[in-house]
Amino acid sequence: MKKIGLLGGTFDPPHIGHLTMAEEAYERLKLDEVWFIPSAEPPHKDKARVSATDRLMMLKIAIGSVDYFKINPIELTRKGKSYTYDTIQALKESNPDDEFYFIIGADMVEYLPHWFKIDQLVELVQFVGVKRPDYQLDTPYPVILLDTPGLDISSTMIRERLEMNRSVRYLIPDQVLSLIKEKGLYGQRTST
Repeated sequence: MKKIGLLGGTFDPPHIGHLTMAEEAYERLKLDEVWFIPSAEPPHKDKARVSATDRLMMLKIAIGSVDYFKINPIELTRKGKSYTYDTIQALKESNPDDEFYFIIGADMVEYLPHWFKIDQLVELVQFVGVKRPDYQLDTPYPVILLDTPGLDISSTMIRERLEMNRSVRYLIPDQVLSLIKEKGLYGQRTST
């Protein structure tokens, strides 16, 4: 039986906060792998700003050659709203011997009461909440809480900085920034 961490999100774009969360959960929970699961349409957010293809490419570059980081595109191939309940059910059917840990940020711990089929979901998967500044982690649901280095970074902040032509150096991997500029994502001009 493998212990697999699951980190879902739009990854629009992926940043070092995502990578740090995954690494901390991997190390602290003694996981075998962490699967990044990019969503097609998150039910609680607006649609992604860039295509699924571009987000997938950025994510592949971001995780690089870390052999225990994998990408599972299950939600991209399924299309439509990306409900965690549906994803976990499908993963458990295709991997019945594996144990799953769903890694979420503090903002999502607070939002758990609003998740689709949350009462059934907590029976299927162990939630892992990663602490962030300015969020309380009070929840009636069983969540393993992890302290991680204080990185208050979001994809929204990265996009806003890019749109204002402000630096995102050290906030996202250099190779991801190169791809963003090369493809002209988030209002970046391509250099020719």
